[in-house]
Amino acid sequence: MSHRHRHHRAVGAAVAATAALLVAGLSGSASAGTAPAGSSPTAAETLRTDAAPPALLKAMQRDLGLDRGQAERRLVNEAEAGATAGRLRAALGDDFAGAWVRGAESGTLTVATTDAGDVAAIEARGAEAKVVRHSLAALDAAKARLDEAAAGLNTADAPVWYVDTRDNTVVVEAIRPAAARALLAAAGVDRSLTRVESRTERPRTFYDLRGGEAYYINNSSRCSIGFPVTKGTQQGFATAGHCGRAGAPTTGANRVAQGTFQGSVFPGRDMAWVATNSSWTATPYVLGAGGQNVQVTGSTAAPVGASVCRSGSTTGWHCGTVTQLNSSVTYQEGTISPVTKTTVCAEPGDSGGSYISGSQAQGVTSGGSGDCRSGGETFFQPINALLQNYGLTLKTTGGDGGEEPGEPGGTWAAGTVYQPGDTVTYGGATYRCLQGHQAHAGWEPPNVPALWQRV
Repeated sequence: MSHRHRHHRAVGAAVAATAALLVAGLSGSASAGTAPAGSSPTAAETLRTDAAPPALLKAMQRDLGLDRGQAERRLVNEAEAGATAGRLRAALGDDFAGAWVRGAESGTLTVATTDAGDVAAIEARGAEAKVVRHSLAALDAAKARLDEAAAGLNTADAPVWYVDTRDNTVVVEAIRPAAARALLAAAGVDRSLTRVESRTERPRTFYDLRGGEAYYINNSSRCSIGFPVTKGTQQGFATAGHCGRAGAPTTGANRVAQGTFQGSVFPGRDMAWVATNSSWTATPYVLGAGGQNVQVTGSTAAPVGASVCRSGSTTGWHCGTVTQLNSSVTYQEGTISPVTKTTVCAEPGDSGGSYISGSQAQGVTSGGSGDCRSGGETFFQPINALLQNYGLTLKTTGGDGGEEPGEPGGTWAAGTVYQPGDTVTYGGATYRCLQGHQAHAGWEPPNVPALWQRV
């Protein structure tokens, strides 16, 4: 039997084995995310899209041009699409070339592949198929070469680059085309993989300047809290690295002594965390419109095209969409990678603030261009990488997540950040991760088919 025949038989078997988990949300039914009694929870139930507070839904309506029903259905569809894309990524293997959602309600999931033989398997899962030339692995590898080359170049005039799965290319956005050519030449990337786009503004960090509240560094500059976290018994919050260096003291929005930066990386990454004193308590919330609490139930990464909302101490709540994952951006201080590119606006002082999709933490505000009057774009440092780097646990309404799993045990552990493709054992079975997230109690592999696939 040929390798290609074995591959397609494996893809077909994987699809058949999970046929009951079709993209319920893509039907557009308001009850798409509800599972029959006794069945496995849907992705929407796992990710608690029903926990989206009114303030977040209102911001989505305002910024994405939706009514409330559309906003609610969009969150359901995006949760289901993420789970389906994760399963197809695992089934397609090296053929997988990315996935994205589109439509006012994110009602259409497209999955790209380099092999036309995969089209039937993709369509059997309720997704649209797109056959492309380059695999996601090939595009990611090219982008990694750009990241490496940028370390030795001044990329101020070619400040943004990323993998554009919708166009199956690596894009370099440049103020001067020559700067893009120099970066591509230094990286030795095949020009057939790339596209150069023109831009007029240089991204900047939002310095001066609650998640989303204000805090002050050295009693002077202002940034915004990303997400409350814990490290053992120590409480604190995640924020942007450019906001402060290790050892820098912070005060809260009320100007009361708050904590100290424990770690900070910038440039390269844009991540930091602050350990707070006993006067402050970490809560599983982000500050929403009108002072309302937006609960955080996890950190499952949203796909390209998904809605995302930001809370910051300067401009409050604003929403948009994820336009690119695995992006790199050059500020005056240096290059940051990988970050996620969005259509959400922000302004100075919003730095470090929370990005959230539904009830899932996404990242902390890094920088961007434009503002919230004329419109703009922003980049965020993904939260899962930050949590993993510092050994932090996201504070969620689902529990602290730091406890060890009880029987039946295995290598799966609450508090661990898992990426797509990672494998664990639990209860004597092996599971493969479908979507990046930090594990917590209640999200054991058998309980969340949106996040784990038994192999």
